[in-house]
Amino acid sequence: MIDQKQLKNVESFKYFGSILTNDERCTCEIKRRIGMAKAAFNKKRTLFTSTVDLELRKKPVKCYIWSIALYGAETGTLRAVDQKHLESFEMWCWRRMEKISWTDHVRNEEVLLRVKEQRNILHEISKRKAKWIGYILRRNCLLQRVIEGKIKEGIDVIGRRGRRRRKLLDDLKERRGYSHLKEEALDRTMWRARFGRGFGPVVRQTT
Repeated sequence: MIDQKQLKNVESFKYFGSILTNDERCTCEIKRRIGMAKAAFNKKRTLFTSTVDLELRKKPVKCYIWSIALYGAETGTLRAVDQKHLESFEMWCWRRMEKISWTDHVRNEEVLLRVKEQRNILHEISKRKAKWIGYILRRNCLLQRVIEGKIKEGIDVIGRRGRRRRKLLDDLKERRGYSHLKEEALDRTMWRARFGRGFGPVVRQTT
């Protein structure tokens, strides 16, 4: 109840340009962003599929098109299905640039060789997340306590069946605990050494 008005319970709503859903997942937002990025790509299709040097064409794709698709992605928790959507979008961009149709039966490995790239879009999200999380962990602020889950009188979450949901910090602390992660964040040099240039792109078999 705000100003004598009863608020409605909705399944989703837009907040600062992003779609928030009642299931606390970012799948809908990722799909929407990918759709916007594809529309932007198609508007500049003449440029991206032209005979201009490949390296020059890749730069606006990563700077302009990917920025649309990855807006706010560092603040969410990506599930396997979300990662699949993003990697599919990445390959969609390279295939459109090289004018490769799905009917040509060209494998993803071959496409990546033609554009001289690796699977990179998830790596870009990881870099953004590391930079953002590092900044938050170095500050004593409300957002830090929200991320750590240490707000007093918080809402008790009823246990769900199945595997525990992946949390925001899980992407960065897979090998070490949170205490080590925070300790490294307080030291900018150590943080950059771990999640900086040496934090390489994802390299794996694709189909």
